[in-house]
Amino acid sequence: MQYRRLGNSGLKVSELSLGSWLTYGGAIDDKQSESIIDKAYELGINLFDTANVYHKGDAERVVGRALSKHPRESYVLATKVCVPMGDGPNDRGLSRKHIREQCDASLQRLGVDYIDLYQCHRYDTDTPLEETLRALDDLVTQGKVLYTGVSMWKTEQLLDAAHMAKRLNLHPIISNQPQYHMFRRGIEKEIVPLCTREGIGQVVFSPLAQGILTGKYKPGTPYPSDSRAADPEQNGAIIHFMKEELLDKVDKLRMIAERNELSVAQLALAWVLRLDNVASCIIGASRPQQVEENVRASGVKLSDIDVLEIEEILQG
Repeated sequence: MQYRRLGNSGLKVSELSLGSWLTYGGAIDDKQSESIIDKAYELGINLFDTANVYHKGDAERVVGRALSKHPRESYVLATKVCVPMGDGPNDRGLSRKHIREQCDASLQRLGVDYIDLYQCHRYDTDTPLEETLRALDDLVTQGKVLYTGVSMWKTEQLLDAAHMAKRLNLHPIISNQPQYHMFRRGIEKEIVPLCTREGIGQVVFSPLAQGILTGKYKPGTPYPSDSRAADPEQNGAIIHFMKEELLDKVDKLRMIAERNELSVAQLALAWVLRLDNVASCIIGASRPQQVEENVRASGVKLSDIDVLEIEEILQG
């Protein structure tokens, strides 16, 4: 496993990280979840990402319990705040009240004394940005949080936050968590250059486009019975990628992958990691074997010819 600095901080995170959205605390049982987390840790993954809202806190409990057997300093624990956790008017958003209360609740569910990376799950237009940044800064000063980040913020929101933190002499945001993969490249034009200048690293989610870029879905063939696409309860995020034109492109990528002795999934992950501003790709897994395959993408350097051929396929 290779490691990269997260933004301009001194924190080093594994190129592949393990997420818990749609899985731990819900879709698979706790014992299986723990075996996957154990395998990820064994293979050198040190960044484990979750959120308070994932299965209403159960994902945090599962992740915290699984990691409790390891030295606290040996892993980087990331969670999030913003998305509604209840029906009350203050049970959501990025107010000082909600951030403080949810940080304490996450610490309790995770069973730890501090959170390595505390992220704003979305932007909150109802709360002044200064209130949010000062609340996060207070958590860092108190030692409850070591670093702060955001997820799915727009370019101007990231820029405002970076400039305000400098002006107010607050601890800076060091990470952004966007969706990024071969079929969703919106961060390349503005967000990546901005974040590179401002010392903010990307921790991208869905690098395999919800599984489309694993190569297991073939054009003109039924979905595998054990796949997410075949499960009506889990296919909401993946179904809009199930288009013949996209599946055809994935099929063409197979040739480049095989030439490099990679799986399609490994090729897709290496492609995401070609950007220096990307610190880590968050992978999901329902079996330990999936983690074993994906971590082999760490350290893979695609040639200029490979990148050019991939671009031709994606633009075709």
